[in-house]
Amino acid sequence: MPFNPHSFLQEEILTQPDDWARVVSRVDEARAALPPVGARLAVVGCGTSFYMAQAYAALREGAGQGETDAFAASEHRLHRRYDAVLVITRSGTTTEVLEVLSELRGSGTPSTAIVATAGTPATELADHVILLGEVDEQSVVQTRFATTALALLRASLGEDLTGAVADARAVLAQDEAQALAGLADAGQLTFLGRGWTVGLAEEAGLKLRESAQLWTESYPAMEYRHGPISIAAPGRATWAFGEVPEGLAEQVEATGAHFEHRDIDPMADLVRVHRLCLARARQADVDPDNPRSLTRSIVLSDAGGHQ
Repeated sequence: MPFNPHSFLQEEILTQPDDWARVVSRVDEARAALPPVGARLAVVGCGTSFYMAQAYAALREGAGQGETDAFAASEHRLHRRYDAVLVITRSGTTTEVLEVLSELRGSGTPSTAIVATAGTPATELADHVILLGEVDEQSVVQTRFATTALALLRASLGEDLTGAVADARAVLAQDEAQALAGLADAGQLTFLGRGWTVGLAEEAGLKLRESAQLWTESYPAMEYRHGPISIAAPGRATWAFGEVPEGLAEQVEATGAHFEHRDIDPMADLVRVHRLCLARARQADVDPDNPRSLTRSIVLSDAGGHQ
């Protein structure tokens, strides 16, 4: 389908700073539904939700609040005896997530689900539910649900999101050419992160693959020099979220590739990626709301195929 200049994705991207500012008021609710400090926690999701799980797991453990692991729902290791499990699922209907929640029923391990859609199976299977219906989305491509869920989780760890909100508003207020300088024509992009931003780098790459069918890759920043930097070349770009390892910018620039980094909250930098998704979808004349071969929720039939 051709590019739609009035896409749902465009509308949903624009609400994010206000969404984050509002969800902070629910921090007490989130803390009540999540395990206490010191508990061993597994965080589970699929696709974008898995990448948000990676980010939160790194933040929680880094904040000294307890051992925290993130798993793709299909690859979990819940036999390791966690004190609690958190699942993130926009639709509340994804097969692999529901299988995890079903396995936990009666196991003695409490579960919490962050969900966008009320009345879905995940809300019935989880012991605790944090419903974010106000940031549910019509686009297949996730943006505001994922970032708002992460904003709430960051707030639950005691983070002040005032700077993140201000940075995201500034990103959205910028002229497109200024916001995306050096990126609008890149033939290939590689995203890098460290610590909690590794998940954001993964998510950034996924967003451009989904919305604009663009060739992207993503890696932990320190791993980039162990082979992947060989793809850097003139006409390509490397984009780092958060902390940049010493000397990396210079090494990328020596290849002729564009090196991208801004000293803003990494979640706000992800909003810049969302703007790039729209720009590149427009260039490619593809519909950013409905990526090819994708649906809003992956529901597997008994035979293993997609329904």
